[in-house]
Amino acid sequence: MADIPLSPPSAGGAARRLLPAPALCGFLLLLALVFSVSYAAGSAAGPVAPGMHGTGSTGSSGGSDGGGGGMDDMPGMGHGSVE
Repeated sequence: MADIPLSPPSAGGAARRLLPAPALCGFLLLLALVFSVSYAAGSAAGPVAPGMHGTGSTGSSGGSDGGGGGMDDMPGMGHGSVE
């Protein structure tokens, strides 16, 4: 039997092993697409809760200003006092 010289591995084979599977690349691309479409739809719809304001609103001192932040407008919430 004659010895057959082994050829060195090609550079294409080494690069192919370093890349992730095509299915993983497709899944990540689909995930990014779904995220971007849902973000765009949420931005177009705006806030959905009444009285909800963005972080850039002015005039809010962080207290209960009737914007839904406090529990003063909830019936039966006496905060420990008997009514």
